[in-house]
Amino acid sequence: MPVTTERQETQFVIRIEGECSVGSASDLKAALIESLGSDLPVEVDLTGVDELGICGVQLLWAAEQEAAQRNRALISHASESIASEAREAGFDHFPGTARETGGV
Repeated sequence: MPVTTERQETQFVIRIEGECSVGSASDLKAALIESLGSDLPVEVDLTGVDELGICGVQLLWAAEQEAAQRNRALISHASESIASEAREAGFDHFPGTARETGGV
């Protein structure tokens, strides 16, 4: 899983491509720690992710919680398949996914 980071003037961007699994979680964690250490909003681009394991889901969820505590934005963009995987893992709200609404 290649993880790239880019500090721009207005935001810190993390791009992830390929498979995000247990073996690559440390790269994602390092990028998230670095980005949350900046004073910029963080954007996580998951559109190139083929598979997002539970470790990746947990790291992104925790990063969103940390950003909220710091009154900062963590915005992510995910494909519907990744959003569906997160919901199936029990994360009704996951960065980059819309909350499901509707009937019971």
